Amino acid sequence: MKKSIKLIVIAELLILAANSVSFGFYINLQIAFLSSLFIILGSMYAYAKMVDNQVASENIEEKRELLDEIDDPYELYDDTPLNEAPADELDLRAIVKEEKKKIKIVNFKDMKKGSKAGFSLFRLIPYLFLVLGFIALSNNELLDIAIYLPSLLPGIVVGYISGKEIFTKM
Repeated sequence: MKKSIKLIVIAELLILAANSVSFGFYINLQIAFLSSLFIILGSMYAYAKMVDNQVASENIEEKRELLDEIDDPYELYDDTPLNEAPADELDLRAIVKEEKKKIKIVNFKDMKKGSKAGFSLFRLIPYLFLVLGFIALSNNELLDIAIYLPSLLPGIVVGYISGKEIFTKM
């Protein structure tokens, strides 16, 4: 935690030193840095909470390995024994019902579970800050895209390093 705070303070001091170049350079750098920093930290926090909640509720699905899914997406080469009975002895209705049960239907509960981290306030508020900061710079004729866009990178780097340290210890 101390390392993260030191890193953010050092970055802010460097940004403050940019005020000596010009106010326009400083304000573009500051808004872009804070926007990307908040977005990365908010996203990492939202996903860390979602994973912790899933682990706490023991709602973990066993999935096949990625390579197996790529090689055999429809499980055609699965090791489960097939029904080797003659065709006239097979109950086709039972087989169709069994196969229909295997089909996963997207329902509201699954959509809600998958979108929790996507629509978290910890992610939406930083994006709102990004948009409003961009609009404010543009309306006040301070926006310089050549400064603003590259200034997003330090926030991403600092946010990732800080978030990795903070949220892996949750």
